[in-house]
Amino acid sequence: MMADILVINSGSSSIKFALFARQGGQGLEGFAARFRGQFSGLGDQPHFVAKDAQGQTLLDEHPQGQDGDRFDHAAALKCLLDWVDDHSDVDDIAAIGHRVVHGGRTYRQPARLNAETVRDLETLIPLAPLHQPHCLAPVSLLSELRPNVPQVACFDTSFHTTQPRVAQAFALPRHLTEAGLVRYGFHGLSYDYISRALARHVPTPETGRVVVAHLGNGASLCAMHNGVSVASTMGFTALDGLPMGTRCGNIDPGLVLHLLSHENMTPDEVSRVLYKESGLLGVSGISSDMRVLLDSEEPSAREAVDLFVYRIVREIGSLASALGGLDHLVFTAGIGERASPVRSEVIRGCQWLGLEVDEARNLDHGPRISTGASRAAAWVIPTDEERMIAWHTAQCCD
Repeated sequence: MMADILVINSGSSSIKFALFARQGGQGLEGFAARFRGQFSGLGDQPHFVAKDAQGQTLLDEHPQGQDGDRFDHAAALKCLLDWVDDHSDVDDIAAIGHRVVHGGRTYRQPARLNAETVRDLETLIPLAPLHQPHCLAPVSLLSELRPNVPQVACFDTSFHTTQPRVAQAFALPRHLTEAGLVRYGFHGLSYDYISRALARHVPTPETGRVVVAHLGNGASLCAMHNGVSVASTMGFTALDGLPMGTRCGNIDPGLVLHLLSHENMTPDEVSRVLYKESGLLGVSGISSDMRVLLDSEEPSAREAVDLFVYRIVREIGSLASALGGLDHLVFTAGIGERASPVRSEVIRGCQWLGLEVDEARNLDHGPRISTGASRAAAWVIPTDEERMIAWHTAQCCD
């Protein structure tokens, strides 16, 4: 039986964390969050925030490095472990679970981490250069700080390995496909959680044909049948599919060639435009934050929201086609959970699928936001990737 499980989600200048207590039972409900929080601004202006299970702030400070050293990821991890140790009600950390973006074609399930596994996962850095190095960096640091605590990698790609080959393949030469240039899909930990959470809201064990809209700064859709991934809007990278906060989503690959050949942009410049200067920010010229855009009276803000909704509605139609119909539409993540105007517009765009929005329920953020007469049901279900990681970590270490 596992005790406390620490969950780590590391980025380029941040570390999100959560500590879960195993309280018995095999389901997700058997894990109680003790703390959640994050370090942001690492290496520049570090900020450490920790909250309890009720969302009350326990700590809010700007830590400094010792003897003039920068407060970096290593300092943050040591600070976090010291802070956890100072809480007498916390059991020893029994295992550490990491969100790792890419598992390639090999890792279809969470995996125990060791030197060999880390080396293997480092070979996937070219497939996720902006994410994979930061996901893996804490592993070696924590191996030094807690050498006897097992560590587990939980992959954003694993949930989508169930997709049929035809859904994963690009129309590329076969040798490129065999070399791993396929559609992987991401946000898998969120979709894994929602697939289980939705089952608690419906009267039958099987959830049927479901499209989940994970709408946040990163955004994607996933089609699943009875909890199994069938297709996703994201592909070889997390740049594909829907427009996002600063990412462009699906574009003509010939446009990339044009930028390289006729606009005299370097690959790094193209990458910056597509990843950091496009999406809601690029279209609006104002912000990547949906809250700001919905409050703005600028026409460009409305254009950004309209394009976001249009692409979601269009892709829902594509995924419903892959499923052969639709029984449930689920909204999750920051925009999906909180932006009722976006949900309302999306559902109105999907009336042909039998969806009707209940505006009062939608304003209350659900959980069910479709009318009783709606042939398909629409839901708002908050995601909890950290809890999903804790569950997988326990399963891997038991």
